[in-house]
Amino acid sequence: MKLSLRMILTASAVLLACTLAIPSVGLAAERIVFGGGPAGGTFQIVANSIQTYGPVKAAKDYRVKAQSSAGSVENLRKVNAGKMQFGVVYSGHLYLGREGKLKNDGRKYEDVLAVAYLYGAPAQLVVRKDSGITRVQDLKGKKVGVGNAGSGAFANCELFFAHLGVWDKIERNAMGYNDAANAFGNKQLDAFWLFTAFPSGAVMMAARTNAIDLVDLNKDAAESGFYEKYPYFTQVEIPAGIYQGVDEGVASFQDSALWVANAEVSDEIVYDLLSKLYTDEGLAYMAGQKKTFKEMGVKTGIKGIVTPLHPGAEKFWKEKGLL
Repeated sequence: MKLSLRMILTASAVLLACTLAIPSVGLAAERIVFGGGPAGGTFQIVANSIQTYGPVKAAKDYRVKAQSSAGSVENLRKVNAGKMQFGVVYSGHLYLGREGKLKNDGRKYEDVLAVAYLYGAPAQLVVRKDSGITRVQDLKGKKVGVGNAGSGAFANCELFFAHLGVWDKIERNAMGYNDAANAFGNKQLDAFWLFTAFPSGAVMMAARTNAIDLVDLNKDAAESGFYEKYPYFTQVEIPAGIYQGVDEGVASFQDSALWVANAEVSDEIVYDLLSKLYTDEGLAYMAGQKKTFKEMGVKTGIKGIVTPLHPGAEKFWKEKGLL
């Protein structure tokens, strides 16, 4: 009787030890939603590319799922609410959101933390070459595509045009880039605004149906004190020859597109993803998805970030010597 009891206890102990030794068996990998942007846009390509990168797909503890959205501002709100774990957000919107200074939105989005710099996104204002529009002020009374409502393009257009006193003096058309390019080609718009990496497919499309030009936005920004009021914007030049018929470089300004995370995402997941992507192989893969991503790199990892980093990202960038 005693022997039988001893055998039962021994067997139970062995079974318990085996169970503890393999705790992950049968457990589902954590689902991580990565907010991108409108279909075909650069934000969405970021999310899709990270989702499909081999070492990320092979991760055992988590699964990245790319999800489309209206863009930067929607991503900021959803990442803050935990409806997305990661997203692409402009540095300016992250800065304003944390301070409670977004247009018509005084909430403070403090649960969104920066992970890495991705690329610079310049403002681009497309007009017809014979339009006579050379400054933003020339748009008064004109029909202008201003980006999707809820997008970073729309928000930055409103910010800049309102700063110049033009926002309420144009006929605004909220629409995506491709729709705007089509409407522009059909003479339904006098101009359209983009806030995205160049070359933009929508601008290339517009240049095939009309002789186009780009407006020098840096001149209006510099003369109006825009850079002093919004220090996260920096000057940039859109090179000559990027678009058909635009044979000289055009000065503009840009914001930084950032990879961000909800504060509750584990440090380990953030660190692991950075470790997979910021390698020679990972960066080459991203650059192969879109030339814009050639800006990604260890040296530029925290460029344009003026808000707090996620602890997992802070650990990674410290190890790389950037902090």
